[in-house]
Amino acid sequence: MRTKISVTGKESRFGPLHVLKSSHSLGGGSISKRASFRVGDWLFKSITLLFAVFIAALVVMMILEMGFNSRLAMERFGWSFLWRTTWDPVAEEFGALPFIYGTAASSVLALLLAVPVSIGVAIFLAEQAPRFLSDPISFVVQLLAAIPSVVYGLWGIFVLAPMLRLHVYPHLQSALGFLPLFRGSQNGLGLLTAGIILAIMIVPIITAVATDVLRAVPNTQREAALALGATNWEKTRVVLRYARSGIAGAMILGLGRAIGETMAVTMVIGNRPDISLSLFDPSFTIASAIANEFTEAASEVYLHALVELGLILFLVTFVINALARLLVWSITREHGRIAHA
Repeated sequence: MRTKISVTGKESRFGPLHVLKSSHSLGGGSISKRASFRVGDWLFKSITLLFAVFIAALVVMMILEMGFNSRLAMERFGWSFLWRTTWDPVAEEFGALPFIYGTAASSVLALLLAVPVSIGVAIFLAEQAPRFLSDPISFVVQLLAAIPSVVYGLWGIFVLAPMLRLHVYPHLQSALGFLPLFRGSQNGLGLLTAGIILAIMIVPIITAVATDVLRAVPNTQREAALALGATNWEKTRVVLRYARSGIAGAMILGLGRAIGETMAVTMVIGNRPDISLSLFDPSFTIASAIANEFTEAASEVYLHALVELGLILFLVTFVINALARLLVWSITREHGRIAHA
């Protein structure tokens, strides 16, 4: 028996009118919701795009501003500013090569000293140390990374430099004095001291990142190596090979910290714009030169030369990070090719 439901005395052949009206209203609501979702997605995408464009524009603006404020030095010295070795504010003769050399030499020294220690500590924390020991050591390593650079500089002046001058450099010169790197006077302040203080500063950064990278390696890699009869050292080699792209990134982070470090280096490097093969002699980095002489720039050319040093430091840092990205990309691509082979 058919039941009829009428609304205001009427019935539709497709059903009651109030049912049709409510279904129509539901369809309209879903359409409006979809439209609002599209607007929200577009708005979110536009805002994030605006943030990305702002960062890129900020970098471009920094380059343009530094280029504008170094135009007098560029016009006067041109490209020769990069390889000129004279830095004489009185005669207004400026060259960046001593500062480039000091920056590169101190950073390379820091990496040579810091990377073996950092990788060793990371392997111990991720592969060897028990949990009750690895957590406190990891906390101390992260705490060292948060120490301000001026504290490292004060420690370098009052503790590290006297200790090196009295107990380390004399023995080092007596054993390796036949090499040009270990000749010259030993007053405790110089390129090697700056490299050591930089190494101490970047060890926590490289160690923390490398430890996280090693802990992120899947346990299947370790289990597969042990199942094939590998020793503990051979298993660690497998883990290191798997994580080498992340370790390379950790090294680049440490290099970036070393290149841009200012206060600690200024306090222990000796601050003399010379190029010397001896690691005991004073030197100068780009960052320490800017920090040490910016307030003393009495002429426009002097000021513009310092700003051009900042531009060079900015571009060097940019190139290093770009090379690091290419390195990580090439290693990751190789891992992907091996995985799909």
